[in-house]
Amino acid sequence: MINIIPIPAFKDNYIWLLVNSINHHCIIVDPGDALPVIDVIKQHNLILDAILITHHHNDHSGGIKQLIELYPVPVYGPAQEHITGVDHLLHEHDEIYFENLAMKFLIFDIPGHTKGHIAFYSTGMLFCGDTLFSAGCGRLFEGTAEQMFHSLSKITSLPTDTLIYCAHEYTLSNLRFAQCVEPNNIHINEAIALANQLGEQNLPTLPSVLYKELLMNPFLRCHADSVINSVNHHNGEQLSDPVNIFQALRTWKDTF
Repeated sequence: MINIIPIPAFKDNYIWLLVNSINHHCIIVDPGDALPVIDVIKQHNLILDAILITHHHNDHSGGIKQLIELYPVPVYGPAQEHITGVDHLLHEHDEIYFENLAMKFLIFDIPGHTKGHIAFYSTGMLFCGDTLFSAGCGRLFEGTAEQMFHSLSKITSLPTDTLIYCAHEYTLSNLRFAQCVEPNNIHINEAIALANQLGEQNLPTLPSVLYKELLMNPFLRCHADSVINSVNHHNGEQLSDPVNIFQALRTWKDTF
């Protein structure tokens, strides 16, 4: 009944549109740009019920003003960030329900990329903004490595069949870094082949699925000997604590 459609925006963003295919009600996640959203809503005669925002960066929130001028709907976003247009402030463990889509979302605090970043979890799916990417994770613009590590740990505690709806098409570049970290990881090599195939067809590589990320995403594998050894070899150190490994891995990726 629920169709989830990626709306491309800017260079590599995805704005996620969730549509009830029976009654045509919809919600939108992280509309950095209003125009492509408006085009899809009009083209398919959809009824917008709400806007969900994961964090304050403009490529995720910049379309709010124009959208609510056309569609006066509630806008849900993180309580720990000031975002113009957000009128429903959310905290960890809050729940929101959308009757017209028969969907309930549980809110997670997942700071690191920004201080107040949140995620929206509904059974089988996670909208995680810029915290977790396929084969990667967000840069630490405002938070600490420890915060991001614990945010990612929160995500990895979800059922492994959870679909990961992140907000950028970074998969192939992330996989190239992952392959540098773990050159003998067959799951990474298989994912690169698939990402290349999808790219040739101009198709998105997303959503990913958590169990695949656990096999190939180095930022979720800071306990793995292969990742630890690679980080230590790269840095000429002997780190063992997973948070320290994560921090070194993130620093390595920043200059990769």
